[in-house]
Amino acid sequence: MRWNLRLTAANKGIWKASELQRSLAEHGLVISAGKMSGLWSGQPVSLKLEDLDVICVVLGCEIGDLLIPEPEKVNRPGREDVGQAAVGSRTVAPAVVPKRRDGRSLPPA
Repeated sequence: MRWNLRLTAANKGIWKASELQRSLAEHGLVISAGKMSGLWSGQPVSLKLEDLDVICVVLGCEIGDLLIPEPEKVNRPGREDVGQAAVGSRTVAPAVVPKRRDGRSLPPA
């Protein structure tokens, strides 16, 4: 899924994260500046369904305006996808690389 908050807000005339933050607070959803920054400029790590309801009410949008499906990113059994190498009749998934919660790579051990 791709997070589309910024464009959805812009389509409603909201151009600044602080403006959206104030509107959300008026509707009972108080978000810290740090979390608001993450919602505005990136992909949220987690978000409560109740919070999504408030965001949709404030922006006058549907959930499909905020979350854009990306089915091409889903690995499907029986298909060779980018990032997988065939070994005989089996496919081998790429190595898992741990990352920090903010998405940055961990330093080498």
